[in-house]
Amino acid sequence: MDEARKESETAERKKRELYFRQKELLDTFLENGAISRAQYDKSLGDLTVKMGIHPEER
Repeated sequence: MDEARKESETAERKKRELYFRQKELLDTFLENGAISRAQYDKSLGDLTVKMGIHPEER
């Protein structure tokens, strides 16, 4: 595997890991009543779009 491809895959993996950590945080906020369902849906939707995650990957 060439170096550029390896770096690209590493960056993509890190992006996905960050996305799922952020989603986990939103899940915790929702579970503990820190945010409403509407706030959760909006924040998760915005996060998904900004990070380029496809909805089926969530």
